[in-house]
Amino acid sequence: MTRTEGDAVSVGPLGAESVAALYDCVITHVRRTPLRHTLRHRTYLWCVDLDRLPVLPRPVRPLARFDGRDHFGGTAGSVRAGLDAFLAAHGVDLEGGRVVMLAHARVFGFVFNPLSVFWCHDSSGALVCVVAEVHNTYGQRHCYLLRTDEAGRAEVDKDFYVSPFFAVEGRYRMRLPLPGELLHLTVHLDNADGQAFTAVVRGRRRTATTPALLSAAVRRPWSTAAVWAGIRRHGIHLLLRGLPVHPRPRPTPQKGMSP
Repeated sequence: MTRTEGDAVSVGPLGAESVAALYDCVITHVRRTPLRHTLRHRTYLWCVDLDRLPVLPRPVRPLARFDGRDHFGGTAGSVRAGLDAFLAAHGVDLEGGRVVMLAHARVFGFVFNPLSVFWCHDSSGALVCVVAEVHNTYGQRHCYLLRTDEAGRAEVDKDFYVSPFFAVEGRYRMRLPLPGELLHLTVHLDNADGQAFTAVVRGRRRTATTPALLSAAVRRPWSTAAVWAGIRRHGIHLLLRGLPVHPRPRPTPQKGMSP
């Protein structure tokens, strides 16, 4: 994948410009209450500039597609347009500033993003906010607008149904620093039982060349479907262990998102 005007770029903590990146990742989920359970999954994630998405050679395009319907309201013409509409509904105007997205791309027409992260900058390059977009396996999505500190930390109340084994209550403590050579994101859920759940994403950056993408696709075939299936499989395991299920509440529309 050679650098063209349409290719994506991402900026690391030191501000050095680089071509679109792939992160070979290990995702770990640790559930502590009411029983302990650990999930580990290997996958790869894209880190791209929303205004300069990768232009892939035609033979490998089925391995990576970025589609506006997969994020935010799902009705905008692009991911960037969907993000801008969401931010506008919350009184945020980036004035055309740069947005870096970390997410799965569609692979063979399918995508599932438990967590997509958007680092939103203004026209001067300063970080304005971070948007953490969460999808559940019921086809629903929700965005958290975060004002992170210098270490990428923020807290926010949980108000979206993700797992059937957790009620919609508690508070998230997130650490979402902009990725560089290494990726390290952490999400803790605290509720009445204490620190109930932790998710950690660790990865190492690779330049998103065609050989790198092919290598990732061979090592992690149909990666997004594998993530979805893995979550379902572990859910069945927890159900068989007798973990109680919390009913899914009726969804309520979120500002800047389609119902």
